[in-house]
Amino acid sequence: MNFLIWLGGFIGLLSGGWRGLLIGALIGLALGRLLPLLLVRFAVGKINQVQSLFLDSTFAVMGAMSKADGRVSAEEIRAVEALFDQLRLSGEAREAAKVSFNRGKSPGFDLDAEVARFAAAARGQRVLHQMFLQMQLAALAADGQIHPAEHALLLRVARGLGLSETELQALEAMLRGGGGGYAGGGASSASQASALDDAYRVIGVAPAASDAELKRAYRKLMSENHPDKLAGKGLPESMRAMAEQKTRAITAAYDRIEKARRAAAA
Repeated sequence: MNFLIWLGGFIGLLSGGWRGLLIGALIGLALGRLLPLLLVRFAVGKINQVQSLFLDSTFAVMGAMSKADGRVSAEEIRAVEALFDQLRLSGEAREAAKVSFNRGKSPGFDLDAEVARFAAAARGQRVLHQMFLQMQLAALAADGQIHPAEHALLLRVARGLGLSETELQALEAMLRGGGGGYAGGGASSASQASALDDAYRVIGVAPAASDAELKRAYRKLMSENHPDKLAGKGLPESMRAMAEQKTRAITAAYDRIEKARRAAAA
């Protein structure tokens, strides 16, 4: 604020002498008080815009993705409706999501343009882009499998968001159970090894990574995916539970790796 007062006063002095200095200083004072308010309003407006667009684009792209294999299956419809329930969408929000989904299924829907629209609105928010892709993946996997055409479309969406195939593979690994799934009681050694490989994909390190590298990668993921941090970047409040589920999956993957390393060292 002091800088703006001095700057306003200096400009006023140059243009209007001592009287200009006083007027310029007063203008600088007013700007110093208004600017923080304007910046807060802009930031809040930006977050609200991303939140609104997140759900709209998510369900529109989901509608397009669901017919990638030629038809929208009953399982996929049920998965979308279950997602409505999971996100606690009701009333107008639920109807708006249905409209978005049907928009994505329409013949003239431009998938690439829709993905680009969301990517631009959430520019620089890579974890939000990953959450967007994660929702598409979960909906497509509802029928128990990802068809080649669906996988190709997922990769197309990922690239449109600026994400790599490795990031898509990490989300696929998490969905398969790399974040805590199939190495329970009677699991075979093959399935345990597969789950461990997926756990490494979730954390984003190679099996040869040191314990320090593993812990660093884990802490970075947990920091980036903290629900409060994501909410401040534009993640809708209705998606908080999904964000919390993702952090639990990351922790489960880390615990799986640590357990395997302790067992190997014993």
